[in-house]
Amino acid sequence: MRPIIEFCQSNLAAGTHRVKEELEKDNNLDVIEYGCLGFCGQCYESPYALVNGTIVTGETPKTLLENIREQVRKEEEELF
Repeated sequence: MRPIIEFCQSNLAAGTHRVKEELEKDNNLDVIEYGCLGFCGQCYESPYALVNGTIVTGETPKTLLENIREQVRKEEEELF
């Protein structure tokens, strides 16, 4: 099963649109954008995304991308 990365449309203005675009290049990921993910407090505080339902954050879009990749790697290791 491919990892599902979900983005809140409202959080894209915080720079996560670049993270989303970068992850969309990876055919091994399902990258989805929603109008709202229901984590408004988190959305206000920092860039974030959901990785298979787990909140992943970063102080900057760059660290968010790194943290998402790390979360995907961890979850893949747990499967094997």
